[in-house]
Amino acid sequence: MSLSHTAAEYMLSDALLPDPSSSRAKGLRLELPSDRLLKFVTVGLPLFLVSLAFAREFSAGSQISCFSPTNFTGKQSAYTDTACWDSLIHHGFDAEGRAITKSLWALKVFPYSLLVVAVLMYLPYLLWRYAAAPALHCDLLFIIDELDKSYNRSVRLVQHMKKVQQASAEPEQFWEEYERARRERYFEFPLLERYLSCKQHAHALVSIYILRNLLLLLFLAATCLYLVFLHLNIFFQDEFSCSIKTGLLQAEPHIPSLIPCKLVFFSVFQLISLSVGSVYVLLIPVVIYNALQLCQWDKGLLSVYEMLPAFDLLSRRMLTCPLNDLNVILLFLRANISELTSFSRLNAVSALREATANKEDIDTVIDFMTLLAGLETTKPKH
Repeated sequence: MSLSHTAAEYMLSDALLPDPSSSRAKGLRLELPSDRLLKFVTVGLPLFLVSLAFAREFSAGSQISCFSPTNFTGKQSAYTDTACWDSLIHHGFDAEGRAITKSLWALKVFPYSLLVVAVLMYLPYLLWRYAAAPALHCDLLFIIDELDKSYNRSVRLVQHMKKVQQASAEPEQFWEEYERARRERYFEFPLLERYLSCKQHAHALVSIYILRNLLLLLFLAATCLYLVFLHLNIFFQDEFSCSIKTGLLQAEPHIPSLIPCKLVFFSVFQLISLSVGSVYVLLIPVVIYNALQLCQWDKGLLSVYEMLPAFDLLSRRMLTCPLNDLNVILLFLRANISELTSFSRLNAVSALREATANKEDIDTVIDFMTLLAGLETTKPKH
């Protein structure tokens, strides 16, 4: 028996978690995977397409081609292209024959407007980084450390109970002491539970997270509406009539009143706008889904930790309305599950608990790990 007892002590000692290293604080993820994907696409896509547009502009040269009269020299034709590109005003006639003008300046500023879109899409990330990420980092670091420490304290408790049970001459007395300790809640972890309960009544993180998603949704919708406006008003007109009879050329008789011009880059801008608009429309449901995650609790993580003695944040029905900071912290705990070493250990203990729930004798390491799970175990026969 002494050999088996020694082996049990060593196995329980191996169950203890090592002290957390300093790299844990640097490895915490302060963005959910879906939020990181949204930031990469919403900011990176317009920047990538704008860079392609600028590269084509520098490589192709002039972005406009005007049909100058045959009597124009090369310099006069170049002047016509430059003047029409600077003005970008279409001169036409309505159904009644009256002269009308239509500005096409939105085509010239379109690449720069996409740069503005990229900056706007980056603003929600900056809001989260500077308004919420520092507090969230502290919360995650404290809660992860406390959960791992709670697990270690529970393992040490099992070690002590193992020694007491082995040294006890009267098993009934041991079990009576164990039941009394459970009733008087000697096994509880009040600091961690009270901290989580306090976060349940706080709303700073959840407010910033909802504001971040609302801003992102607003910017996505505004960009889509802007692109729809361009397509309905401008992006179906690649040819226009330009007038260069202004200034010193106004009195020149040999210059025609209107010169037909064609936009060389028109198809490229159409393709860019359709790409950005279609991707942004597809991202709107993703943003809505991220916000709706806060409407329900992620009870899977804390339910595993309810295996610890007296850790009953869920069983005492403390989780009411999910729109609070605790729910946001639970989402980020799930994203940082690799930093939470005790979670995988408790999952293993859960499997052991299911395998040994019907045993009558409590005499093995597995059986005593069920005490760690806080179960109502059966008293031994002997």
